Amino acid sequence: MRGVTFLGDRKLRLMEFPDPTPGPHDVIVEIKASGMCGSDLKFYRASGETSSLGLGKVSGPVIAGHEPCGVVAAVGNAVDERMTRIGDRVMVHHYSGCGTCAHCRTGWSQMCVAGSTVYGVTGHGAHAPYMKVPAHTLVALPDDLSFTTGAAISCGTGTAYQALRRMQLSGGDTIAVVGQGPVGLSATQLATAMGARVIALDVSKERLDRAKAFGAAASIDPLSTDAVAAIRALTHGTGADKTLDTSGTADGRLIAVRAARIWGTACFVGEGGDVTIDVSPHMLRKQLTIIGSWTFSTSIQADCARFVADRNIEVDRLFTHRWRLDQADEAYRLFDRQTEGKGVFLMQ
Repeated sequence: MRGVTFLGDRKLRLMEFPDPTPGPHDVIVEIKASGMCGSDLKFYRASGETSSLGLGKVSGPVIAGHEPCGVVAAVGNAVDERMTRIGDRVMVHHYSGCGTCAHCRTGWSQMCVAGSTVYGVTGHGAHAPYMKVPAHTLVALPDDLSFTTGAAISCGTGTAYQALRRMQLSGGDTIAVVGQGPVGLSATQLATAMGARVIALDVSKERLDRAKAFGAAASIDPLSTDAVAAIRALTHGTGADKTLDTSGTADGRLIAVRAARIWGTACFVGEGGDVTIDVSPHMLRKQLTIIGSWTFSTSIQADCARFVADRNIEVDRLFTHRWRLDQADEAYRLFDRQTEGKGVFLMQ
């Protein structure tokens, strides 16, 4: 089979790999949809030969893609058929750990004390027709959700859902979402479904327009206006109850901290970088809670899928581009501009 690999320096290659076969505790997933995530760009853009960028050791080319969704095509001989069967519609939790530590036992394999495999980074991912994973990584895809929706939930949308849950967002809250890429737009869509009032921020007019279409009550371009002052004007001078930074930029994080009200909560989900905060006025004297939220557990992934299904949330609308694997070079060149919506590879 052929799979997409990142070479670094904004280059990729569609390479030949052996068709995977399951070990005793593994399954083979026939991939139906494999989403493109903003964090893929770290590896796509990396200088020189791409690596795991601190997420673990790699040996040889690795198939990219960590938003997998498909159908179980084969199972290992030690897999309990009560756990999964051939033909099951599944998402993949894109981490695997030791399976025995406290984090792994509660579905948080990415926090495994022994280190974890990150599929699409340190283990073969989903930008290919088939993917081999341990059976415990599978999360059921409800029958009324599409494979593309399942792919979104498998990282970007699931990440947004976990952050909103971690902030304890309520229907009475106003939340400012900084950055309207795939994760931020998912947060806008989900927070609106939860009953919250959303203020969307981005430097792209196209993305702000999409945020309004996804339910944002107001939109702000931080390059053309004082974002903090604008948020206060929209909240009777108090600031937002909750703020969420998905941009991963210092400016975005600082807006999230400064725009939150007294006794408010600011959450960071964007990876990498740093931020400098004037602690007394912006944190201590506001009694501000600042939290980090990193992806989600298997149970939260399942929760998110049920939430989306029960409320008929049109997650598929996140995808503005659908690609074949042989269009990967064009797909990532367009995605690298970070002005468009989300892309997904559909397998033939």
